[in-house]
Amino acid sequence: MEPGIYRTMAAVEESHWWFSSRRIIVRDAISRLKLPPNPTILEPGCGTGGNLAMLCTFGKVYATDSDGTACDIARAKDRATVERGELPDQIPFWGLRPDLVVMTDVLEHLDRDRESLEALRARTSPGGYLVATVPAIPWLWSDHDVSHHHRRRYTESDLRSVVEAAGYKIEILTYFNFLLFPLIAAVRTAQRIIPTRRSDLKSHGSLMNGLLLRVFSSERYLLNHVRVPIGASLLVVARNP
Repeated sequence: MEPGIYRTMAAVEESHWWFSSRRIIVRDAISRLKLPPNPTILEPGCGTGGNLAMLCTFGKVYATDSDGTACDIARAKDRATVERGELPDQIPFWGLRPDLVVMTDVLEHLDRDRESLEALRARTSPGGYLVATVPAIPWLWSDHDVSHHHRRRYTESDLRSVVEAAGYKIEILTYFNFLLFPLIAAVRTAQRIIPTRRSDLKSHGSLMNGLLLRVFSSERYLLNHVRVPIGASLLVVARNP
């Protein structure tokens, strides 16, 4: 990502509706897994550590990021053991066999997404889980993706192919952020007419932030019962067979 975005992310990710809703949806997905007591959790691409407080409610957390500034910010939160690393070839914590790997919007940054998942699966305990989210629908590509150094946005079939090619068995694969999808699509269309050349990370008024949070996070009640055909993001839950 562009250097200033990590500082912006650290400032807003605790309360911003998008980060908060994604955490709620990921937390709900993790809570349904058959994890062992006191599981070991690895978060590659932890960024500035917005997920760490949530993840450490499930077990012992280890986290990595390729950016030194992001690692410093995440480490200062004192929620996890944080080391600098880079996928697929520089994964720290040698000998660690996590029961759960969590990646929230990480794969799209990687040139070698399949190889990165293969490397993580090789380090995961037998029967361990992968929970990952990615931005979806290539048509939604925008200046936000450019400023965040995304390599791609995924379709459902794209994500299925890369996860299965890495050796995982998929248990859940669904789009999410679907209730707000019409609004997001309209904004992206408008941005093609009037380019913004900036990240979407910005603060909203408390009323608007609260409304968007309630709408987006409410999707967790449907995602375990309904396969959603479209949305701005994808969620995958897979297992190391």
